[in-house]
Amino acid sequence: MRLYGKNPVLERIKSDPGSIHKLYLQKKTDLSDIVNEVKRQGLSFESLDKSSFSRLSGDVNAQGVLAEVEEFKYMPFRDMLKEALEKKIVPVFLDGVTDPQNLGSIIRNLACLGGFSLVLPEHRSACVNETVLRVACGGENYMMISMIKNTVNGVTEAKNMGFGVVGAVAESGSDMLDATIGFPLCVVIGSEGKGIRPGMLKHLDVGLSLPMRGAHLSYNVAVAASLFCYEINRRKWSEKKQ
Repeated sequence: MRLYGKNPVLERIKSDPGSIHKLYLQKKTDLSDIVNEVKRQGLSFESLDKSSFSRLSGDVNAQGVLAEVEEFKYMPFRDMLKEALEKKIVPVFLDGVTDPQNLGSIIRNLACLGGFSLVLPEHRSACVNETVLRVACGGENYMMISMIKNTVNGVTEAKNMGFGVVGAVAESGSDMLDATIGFPLCVVIGSEGKGIRPGMLKHLDVGLSLPMRGAHLSYNVAVAASLFCYEINRRKWSEKKQ
């Protein structure tokens, strides 16, 4: 698997240098931050001229940085649930998000918010691939990500461990800003076009909707997930202060 770009590669060097097999840097490019971190970690790299680097990176705007890394390793689901319960982390189940750009944005934004983990289904879903990692900008290094065969079964298991389950719904949900939210909690976010599947809706404790005071369109799924989780994080921190 290849990792492209300054931020994704730099964050990987900082967080998991052992996963990097080869590192290529383009000559005559300002990469001082990466070179300094490479030296600090005791890694090696190969310097390539512009034409050689371009042949290696292809059509991707790699910003003069390319790393060959290990395949992404998902965290075992049950281990993730246990750690989430212990550390008051909110698992986010994605119910059919198929666009790698959206998945990468969700990973990046939730990693920035902190306090969230991610659960992906094996089928009818984007997986963590090179495109996702490029968009995530290193966010995958700072959160737990699991993949399971059946998200309904995963949500059921979470409920059996004591998690409440809320879902982001476009219509007919309770207003997110007025709703009472308890913890421990997990969240379900639906697909780009159809939202949460009917079979999953049955397992929600409550469906919540984000208010839209402007045009009655719809939020992009990555934006919706970020807004939804921002509000949950705000509630969680408010609860801690009390």
